[in-house]
Amino acid sequence: MAESSSTIDSSYVLLPTEHSQVLPPSRPPTVDSDATFPSSISTPTSPIDSNGSSVGTLESVYHPSVDPAYIVGSNSSYAHDWSRGTTGGIRIHGRHFVDAYGRVCNLRGLNLSGNCKTPINDNHATFPDGAETVTFVGRPFPLDEAPQHLARLRRWGLTFVRFVITWEAVEHAGPGVYDASYLSYLRAILSLFPQYGLTAFVALHQDVWSRYAGGSGAPAWTLEHVGFDLHALEESGAAWLRGVCGGGHTEAERGLWPCGYQKLAAATMATCFWAGDTFAPKLRVLDGIPIQHFLQDAFLDMWETVVRAVGDLDGVLGFEMMNEPHRGYIDLPSLHGFDYNTDLHLGDIPSAFQSFLLGAGHPTTVNHWTRSFPMPTKHTAQTLLNPQGRKAWRENGPTGGRDLWEMHGVWEWDSTKNSGVELRGSYFVNDPATGRKVDWYTDFYYPFLKKWAERVHRAIANGRGHEKLIFVEPIPNEFCPSSWTQEHRPPNMVFAPHWYDLRVLFDKAHGEFSVNVQALSRGANPLKTFYWGHKGARDNFTTQIRTLVEASYRSLGERPVLLGECGVPMDMNRRAAFKTNDWTWQQRMMDAMIIALERANVGFTLWNYNPDNDDMRGDDWNGENFSWFSHSRVPKQSLPSSQDTKELDLGGRILGAVVRPYAAKTAGVPLKFEYEMATGAFAYSWAVPLSGSGDEVSITEKQQYIGGPNVHTPPLTGHPQLLARETEIYVPAQLSRGRKLIVEGLKEGDRYTYDAARQTLFVLPAAPQMGEPAVHVHVHEVKVRFDPPVGGEPPNDFYSDFSRPIGAALVVLLAFTAYVFLGV
Repeated sequence: MAESSSTIDSSYVLLPTEHSQVLPPSRPPTVDSDATFPSSISTPTSPIDSNGSSVGTLESVYHPSVDPAYIVGSNSSYAHDWSRGTTGGIRIHGRHFVDAYGRVCNLRGLNLSGNCKTPINDNHATFPDGAETVTFVGRPFPLDEAPQHLARLRRWGLTFVRFVITWEAVEHAGPGVYDASYLSYLRAILSLFPQYGLTAFVALHQDVWSRYAGGSGAPAWTLEHVGFDLHALEESGAAWLRGVCGGGHTEAERGLWPCGYQKLAAATMATCFWAGDTFAPKLRVLDGIPIQHFLQDAFLDMWETVVRAVGDLDGVLGFEMMNEPHRGYIDLPSLHGFDYNTDLHLGDIPSAFQSFLLGAGHPTTVNHWTRSFPMPTKHTAQTLLNPQGRKAWRENGPTGGRDLWEMHGVWEWDSTKNSGVELRGSYFVNDPATGRKVDWYTDFYYPFLKKWAERVHRAIANGRGHEKLIFVEPIPNEFCPSSWTQEHRPPNMVFAPHWYDLRVLFDKAHGEFSVNVQALSRGANPLKTFYWGHKGARDNFTTQIRTLVEASYRSLGERPVLLGECGVPMDMNRRAAFKTNDWTWQQRMMDAMIIALERANVGFTLWNYNPDNDDMRGDDWNGENFSWFSHSRVPKQSLPSSQDTKELDLGGRILGAVVRPYAAKTAGVPLKFEYEMATGAFAYSWAVPLSGSGDEVSITEKQQYIGGPNVHTPPLTGHPQLLARETEIYVPAQLSRGRKLIVEGLKEGDRYTYDAARQTLFVLPAAPQMGEPAVHVHVHEVKVRFDPPVGGEPPNDFYSDFSRPIGAALVVLLAFTAYVFLGV
């Protein structure tokens, strides 16, 4: 690979020594197969500050590979080990995560776990009774089972964890009553992570506000304090609850749960939480506390309790305030419809105004939506809801049994006409007190996010609160808003949006044909959104994810982007794989998705690893079945925890797509990674970043940024000084077992070694010559293949599938034309 023409100094640190290990130019790169490992390595304490600047002394912080006498692979780490003792701590710099040696860390892993949404003693038959006595101790798995699960994740290279908790798990018994047993369990689980190379950010999960509104998250008492009757929510159309009671698996119920965001219970709760002072000032609880203050103060106090319990642990990298936040009714321009682009329309979809009527006990006819093509859904019928006239509001609640929005003059009931009357159609667009237009992000979300982040950082007792990363995300299916300017960003912010292929998500089907719904819903020409084959799916998902990531860079600048959720339903195509054990379509989709993530150069946490998943119940929440691990396929046995224990793979599905090589720690800036699942071969290139100010950037690099920041041209200036030369690539034992690993593409003088027991390919570029005043930017590349190859089916596209029949048809057509017109 040709070197750049830039002459800016390389930021490698090189220690002087009398003995060089650089190979003579006449010799090709070789494998150090007999490397000896020292008993310890130099571990930095604080070589880089939170802004990425080098601090401390070189002698105490350098990685052993800086020494020209270093033998490649002779440190005691492995690529996917994120423990503080190995990395010296992970922090952010520009768009990258970096360790204490300045190496770029490619964090990839999973959500642990979908079963954390529901309690251990969940009882579908008696729900919603017993809300105060639920327990989440043992979610995601019992302590005595933790070693086997964590060893499995380490073997699979998925050592970066989005650890799922809920507000209900911490404070289900009542306001200010915290579950000490759960907090102790939480600390015990997370304390184990560094022993297996894992690190985590703790994410507070919510969907549709709460289990008691049809999702997960907040405890039941939050709804009761607003005035809802938990036993009347479904009958009154205020929530859809069958999915949290074991339903969601039938064709009629499949994928309905996200529509709960628009229903009365969840939308009202979100509105009261974010903007109760603005839109529900009459609602006061307990001794006259405004509802927004009550809910937000309880939320912040709960979060501080969690952070005090686990925030000092080395295995906790950071925190995420709230999964998939939703604005409720805020910014809703009309009471008679929701935004089709961001709010799922499927099944019975009452408008906000119709929800008010239903909750007040008035039978109402609403629109019914069904799946369609090319748009996901369309309006096809109408349904009469709440024919019995059940109220969603408690007579003994703070509203006195009235609808909260009727109480605030948004609408009223005309008994003469026996119908509801809209009074303030744009109520949620402007501040009712001042008339000023509101914006959910700038007026409510950003200020509360910063307030929460300050509480988090202050709550960590060991003085390392400023090190913790803050993971944030926008409303689902929205790009990063341009309003997210510097003053609205908490310190150490990581942007962590979610991405799912919406067509597959709603249809639970995947085949040769795929559609870019992201572009289609935003007005793109439909013909430009259709793709064919495995290659087509890769290109489709690449376009969608790249669009999402680059929109984030345009809004936030050089800020890390990590996809907090992305996944593939295991029960797609009418659950055919459960009968045939043929997971081809799931594996192809997962491969296409991860390739798109790799092309975008972003990390991710897949949804999800669920220790309780089985083929019948799936993830046992709203009919979902995303876990590519199923305990029903694992025999009960005690297994060794070493990375080469192949029995740990039992229970895994589509591992050929999930478990794949990646450059975990790069002594430089990642440029491009390409992996082909069909053969196991991959290629990786990276550049040694440039020292000095950003003003020194070359003309070529400036030209690359004319169209704005993109995923293919990361900045090569301003990077922290590299205190390591060795790059560590995770190469799974599943690929190398029984095959010869062949490394190509390295330059003369470069070294490498592959340690199958540690599942790590170590690459050590040749050391710069001492005394050089300046060097060109070095671009390094490594290519890896296996003999014999993996032997999978090559990816197909429209050309490979149809070129021959189309060609044959053209030949026949030409022959016929010649016969007719020329008489040949």
